[in-house]
Amino acid sequence: MSAFRIEHDSMGELKVPADALWGAQTQRAVDNFPISGMRMPRGFIRALGLIKSAAAQANADLGQLKKPAAKAIRKAAGRVAAGEFDAHFPIDVFQTGSGTSSNMNANEVIAHLAAQAGTKVHPNDHVNMSQSSNDVIPTAIHVSATLGASEDLLPALAHLRKTVERRARELQKVVKTGRTHLMDAMPVTFGQELSGWSAQIRAAEERIADSLRRMRRLPQGGTAVGTGINADADFGPRVAAELSRLTKVKFESAANCFEGMSAQDSAVELSGQLKALACALMKISNDLRWMNSGPLAGLGEIELPALQPGSSIMPGKVNPVIPEAMAMVCAQVIGNDAAITLGGQSGNFQLNVMLPLIAHNLLQSIALLASASRLLADRAIAGFRVNTARIDEALARNPILITALNPVIGYEKGAATAKKAYKENRPILDVALETTGLPRKQIEALLDPLALTRGGVHGGGSSGG
Repeated sequence: MSAFRIEHDSMGELKVPADALWGAQTQRAVDNFPISGMRMPRGFIRALGLIKSAAAQANADLGQLKKPAAKAIRKAAGRVAAGEFDAHFPIDVFQTGSGTSSNMNANEVIAHLAAQAGTKVHPNDHVNMSQSSNDVIPTAIHVSATLGASEDLLPALAHLRKTVERRARELQKVVKTGRTHLMDAMPVTFGQELSGWSAQIRAAEERIADSLRRMRRLPQGGTAVGTGINADADFGPRVAAELSRLTKVKFESAANCFEGMSAQDSAVELSGQLKALACALMKISNDLRWMNSGPLAGLGEIELPALQPGSSIMPGKVNPVIPEAMAMVCAQVIGNDAAITLGGQSGNFQLNVMLPLIAHNLLQSIALLASASRLLADRAIAGFRVNTARIDEALARNPILITALNPVIGYEKGAATAKKAYKENRPILDVALETTGLPRKQIEALLDPLALTRGGVHGGGSSGG
């Protein structure tokens, strides 16, 4: 028995694997683009299935498509959306810039499934009715990114933020040396330091949620060039309404399909917010790595959970593997954003021609950030242990605490006292007793590290200013 069957399209006949659900146009793309081996993401295929189901329902409601055909398309498209046939979406990410090959891949698979179930439908005339690749693929980008961010990324960020906030409450009175320029600075509490992380994450959540307002506007209904040729004027709004019903996310029809098809500004904006989030998570990860460093030759302020041996040659070594993994995720997301930015510039007249690249990179960034954020929360932040003896020792020897005496002894005497403490490697309290002439009780009160984390002026009037 032959391992192939013959399929045909408008360009003629060609061989297709006998067990493949796709047809001739998909096979041409498989043959034409043996480039990376990377396929379109699961979220994107899900979105294609949802769009085809919604389009069939809209066409049936508008009297354009017979109900048996619409029912068969919807059933098959639902199975595609659910992920049953991802193996039958073989086309490389690096394909035609409109994503026409992926749109036809969905049309052909759905048509074959419908035929197998007993209803013959045509991939172009029925599954693709009232549609063009030029509005389906931009719509799929918007739908898939919105669902990925809403269902995966934002919940992961909320989990990360709540984990940070819980640890901040637990450590709100644990004082440590602050650092600016990686050098000793005035004290902060662990709670205050972590509150900065929490605020970064919350701001990222807000920015992403705001960008999704524009991602929920769909250009479906613009068809070939944005004019809506071959589609009912109410088709786009009906598809958006049906997608809202299917996903429980409030999608709406774009006010201007020309913008939604020729440009990818909303996707570029969302990618920019993901890049900003990556910068925040890189900062948090590097803070954790620095605080965990050592433990003997570094800062050694915290001990991250030990997850795996850290060296193939150095016994006993344990490394901060989760923050390192997060840092690499952030680097990838920042790189993805650069590619998406270039892709967003590639709108020529009525169509952007880097849509598959934008889809792949945007969905990869969303998925990476969602997964890594949960790991950072659960396997690093939730379980790190504070080395209180180490941070108390560093605090006691921190000459920068003398800053609190500025209003009493003046900046120049404070600087001389700090330099003496550094030079002699002695606790700042002992040196200040010698250089200021102030009583021990007053100096102890003025240099109380926990009190200094509350801000404000802690001394009396200036002398020797």
